[in-house]
Amino acid sequence: METGVQRRRGAPPKGEVSARDRILATASELFYREGIRAIGIDTVVERSGVSKTTLYRLFESKDDLIAAFIAGMDCSFWSRWDLMEEQHGDDPRALLEAVLSRVAERIAQPTYRGCPFLNLVTEFPDPTHPGRTIARGNKEELVARLATIVARLGVGDPNRTASQLALIINGAYVTGLVAEPPDLKGALVDAAMKLVA
Repeated sequence: METGVQRRRGAPPKGEVSARDRILATASELFYREGIRAIGIDTVVERSGVSKTTLYRLFESKDDLIAAFIAGMDCSFWSRWDLMEEQHGDDPRALLEAVLSRVAERIAQPTYRGCPFLNLVTEFPDPTHPGRTIARGNKEELVARLATIVARLGVGDPNRTASQLALIINGAYVTGLVAEPPDLKGALVDAAMKLVA
């Protein structure tokens, strides 16, 4: 018995969210909004409506839950990127502008609390932490994908230019925590286009 209701084992009925999905959705919201270290397992258990036993059956430790959270953020980030590539695949300049516009739109959202990957590496300095490994991979993939775009634009040193673009993007993520510049999208696009000119 859990909370006085008999729970069935196995897959949930169609349309019902699984315990794993409830835990992950709850943890993701709380970790992003409040900070990972600020949220304990007991809070995740309480808010998700599952037992601690269930949580630890699905995630061996908080670190496993953190890794699942950031892996989900990574998957979501690249899914949006892939959609932009589908829309602008033939025009690298339009793709770069779309990527920068998406960054600016994300920062402008009222729920924005920074880049989840940068937040995680700030909270967990150990380079071997499983979540930090995923976050680092996201930033490395960002540079690689930017390099592909700028190479298509004919830039002489695409890897260096991509690294510089990543610095601008990551700087925008951090700046957006302090105060969103009045024309963040324009500033991002302008800075990027000066680099690739």
